[in-house]
Amino acid sequence: MRRARLSEFGPDALAPHVLASLVPGRRLYRGGLSWHKPNHVSHADERPHVEVDHEVFVLLQGEGWIEINGVRESAQAGEVIIIEPGEDHHLISSAHNPFVNLWLHADERGHPDQSPLPDGASSPPPLESLDMTSNLN
Repeated sequence: MRRARLSEFGPDALAPHVLASLVPGRRLYRGGLSWHKPNHVSHADERPHVEVDHEVFVLLQGEGWIEINGVRESAQAGEVIIIEPGEDHHLISSAHNPFVNLWLHADERGHPDQSPLPDGASSPPPLESLDMTSNLN
């Protein structure tokens, strides 16, 4: 497990996404936003709960613990936690201030709803080259 804070990420015009310095993969492809109940243990019925790739938790609100391979450490809003492939992991919310968090994965292809990068392209086209008016109705 590794940790970071969002304040550590500066804008990098060459980076394909904000987490690129932390996890491999040019594009985000899977993720969500989770609201936890007080004392909630994520994936409590799935032990071990492991991923084949890196998973990133961005803790937006709350406090509690992150349990990695059976070891608990305190965690709080503002932290970014990177789960390594194969680590059994669970977020545990406190009783008085439960977590709200983003969870994200990255890979080379990206989400199927997004256009894949053209062959040989290392980054998406610049914004000024895109037609941003086509979805305005």
